[in-house]
Amino acid sequence: MISPARMTEETKAPAAPEISNGMWINSEPLTLKGLHGRVVLIEFWTFACYNCRNTLPTIKKWDAQYRDKGLTIIGVHTPELDFERDIDQLRREIAELGIKYPVVTDQDYSTWKAYGVEAWPTLFLLDKQGRVRWTHVGEGAYDETEAAIKKLLAEKEPN
Repeated sequence: MISPARMTEETKAPAAPEISNGMWINSEPLTLKGLHGRVVLIEFWTFACYNCRNTLPTIKKWDAQYRDKGLTIIGVHTPELDFERDIDQLRREIAELGIKYPVVTDQDYSTWKAYGVEAWPTLFLLDKQGRVRWTHVGEGAYDETEAAIKKLLAEKEPN
């Protein structure tokens, strides 16, 4: 289950940086302020990343399982290689991979830098107040991450 050291306490959790302006795919532009009251999973990924592709089945499962229960998943596509900057190719990849959740482009790495990301994939879980409560770099920790999603979904918002 969730290691107490891994889940940041509400009172110590930093506010998540807003997502920079990029092109949105599968969604109108979203803001974290507009998602207040929902748990948000942000995944930094890129379509040619082998490890990112390995996480995809689990991310898609969580989207299907928890979207109606208050989870919003946002894929932040930060290209590693030049050909990954091609928006038409990105759209094709999203369709072929069956990604239904919102994806935003991060061509200039502004969101990547704001979150202090260093590797693909990196996950951030935000609570209903938009605070970063859970982070995981790389593949794995799926059970722990899902337990964190469930815990955050069950938390009550302060009045």
